Amino acid sequence: MRLRTGLRVLWRAPDEVQVGTDARWAVRLTGLTPGEVELLLALGGDTDARQLAGRARLLGVPAQRWDALLAELTHAQLTTPPGSQAPASAAQVPARLGPDALTWGRVLHDGDGDALVAGRRARVVGLVGAGRTGLVIAGTLAAAGVGAVLVEDDRPVAPGDLGVGGYATRDLGSPRKAAAARVLRDLAPDVRTNGPERTRPDVMVLVEHGAADALRARVLMSAAVAHLSVVVREADVVVGPLVRPGTSACLRCLDLGRTDLDPRWPALAAQLAGGRSGLAPHEETVLAAAAGALAAGQVLAQLDGTTPGTLGACLEIALPDAIPRLRRWAVHPECGCTGLPLPRDR
Repeated sequence: MRLRTGLRVLWRAPDEVQVGTDARWAVRLTGLTPGEVELLLALGGDTDARQLAGRARLLGVPAQRWDALLAELTHAQLTTPPGSQAPASAAQVPARLGPDALTWGRVLHDGDGDALVAGRRARVVGLVGAGRTGLVIAGTLAAAGVGAVLVEDDRPVAPGDLGVGGYATRDLGSPRKAAAARVLRDLAPDVRTNGPERTRPDVMVLVEHGAADALRARVLMSAAVAHLSVVVREADVVVGPLVRPGTSACLRCLDLGRTDLDPRWPALAAQLAGGRSGLAPHEETVLAAAAGALAAGQVLAQLDGTTPGTLGACLEIALPDAIPRLRRWAVHPECGCTGLPLPRDR
């Protein structure tokens, strides 16, 4: 038995220690003898509790008392059972993803961050719109171990695309799709950047400007493909919702909700969507970095089997502070998206 990797045991007082610093799981052990404090401090790092049995006797800590302290840590889910430090999935995780696996090992109930990270290798994410924001999303997903990141964007790399995300001066004029593939392979040499025609992604990310394209979203709904909307606006970016077709609020639900608030919204959306506003798209540096990272986190939550925060919600990241604000959206009663039959997976 060991503490979960990376947890620290900290001295608080002569009779008190704290295990961990994250408020979600940190615990304090009080009323300890000096010997018990010394033993618990020695438990930090990668020390197996069984290795301390002899030391416990020398310090005058009864075996029953030591077992009780360990049981308290186990009850708080701060330990991993013997042998769980090197699961078979660890061999499938490259060294560059070691920090990810270790960190997730502290979060997951079973402590097996290796299995979670290794599982991403079989996942496929599609992405439309590879400007600054889209490239941050794609790059983060590739760096986090997603096996295939398929970018769709044939527009040329422009000066405004350089900087955050990874495009370099030598990419100017090249199709974004080709330049993005180079960036992704530099970040993760084993990532796949192309696949067979009509490859079905696990998640499709739509990075758009002004407003979401209703037709593009409708196609994904009909194919039952989970998708995340990212809309770059005048001085903010809206990340979400992440749509699970048939089970959560879709982009049409949001349009209907906005129309309830502003009956003229459909006319505005028609002018804003698909680059029909007449303005050249622009993606500010901080917004692209912040929104891109948050969007990638939502995609990974979907791929990893947890519940994304943008399921039925949006994150609005606005200048000047770029602090996300959560706005919730319900399934609209006039949409009917959650009552539609979904096609079977082929």
